[in-house]
Amino acid sequence: MPAAIHQFVAGFTNGDAISNEARVLRTIFRSWGLESDIFSETRRILPELRRTARDAQSYVATARPDDIVLLHLSIGSVVNEIFATLPTRKAILYHNITPAHYFTLINRQTATELERGRRQLQHLAGAATINLADSRFNADELRAAGYRDPQVLPLVLTLEDLTGDIDARVRRTYADGRVNILFVGRCAPNKRLEDLLDAFCSFQRAVDPHARLIHVGSFAGNEPYYYYLRTRARELRLHDVHFAGSVPQAQLNAYYASAAVFLCMSEHEGFCIPILEAMTHGVPVLAHAAGAVPETMDGAGVLFREKDYELVAEMLGRLATDKPLRAAVIAGQQQRLERYRARDLQAELRRHLAPLLDR
Repeated sequence: MPAAIHQFVAGFTNGDAISNEARVLRTIFRSWGLESDIFSETRRILPELRRTARDAQSYVATARPDDIVLLHLSIGSVVNEIFATLPTRKAILYHNITPAHYFTLINRQTATELERGRRQLQHLAGAATINLADSRFNADELRAAGYRDPQVLPLVLTLEDLTGDIDARVRRTYADGRVNILFVGRCAPNKRLEDLLDAFCSFQRAVDPHARLIHVGSFAGNEPYYYYLRTRARELRLHDVHFAGSVPQAQLNAYYASAAVFLCMSEHEGFCIPILEAMTHGVPVLAHAAGAVPETMDGAGVLFREKDYELVAEMLGRLATDKPLRAAVIAGQQQRLERYRARDLQAELRRHLAPLLDR
């Protein structure tokens, strides 16, 4: 057995899916009796978390051949370049790199980092003994990039952490009997929030004029896109459209608890954790079948392949008010969650890493 399994991430913060999974994996690795730390660029580590994550460059001098380093690959980063030079045993877990063209007109820096990530993705083919992806969609991208035998390991989550304290103020504000349509995810162009507004426009005009649309997610770095969305909402003469921004877990729980339907119009997803969050909170999911969304749904919820806003609006209405349909969809989602919970992902992780652990 090695003495350590460390993780490299492009950034380390709160409320971020990869950061959250890195924390869970660190706990697992330490439970195996191994030393385990998380490394990133210091400037990419949230200041208050710098006691729980370390600078990647500082690891280079102490790296041992028997160490295992797991790289979470998701964007262009200097940590990807450092990883390639390490004399350690190596594994890659691919979370997808969003196509840069979504950000070209919104945030050129992000677009550049994504372009760099795609180049690094090609360069790292063959760098690791073990290649993992958190969806078949992502594994197919690895295979196309020349990675040998990529295996699928779904995101290792503790779903129980997605529920708990509910912010009373948010709950009082939004749990008032009106229909709340919710989407949770970064305010980013690949999420197609403008399509979310168009679908809600059809819903508010033709189905429920008193409905609300709530978006929860950070717009930091994508402010031009956020302002465009606010302008678009005014052009459509929508009312009760709420952009909550990034919120703590208790407030997020309150938004889910107040939601009638979760609507996802995204065009590019490598996994889409908020779908499982919505299912965990008992909210019916209506989602565009793009990227890894169909496999994350896994036969549950309601998928659509064409963005016919009138039909989307009609289905939103049925999911919100048709009690037998709503109950059936929620029951199917609970079965999907049970399939997830029934998997021993820790054992799967250990099996995938066995060639490195047993060497």
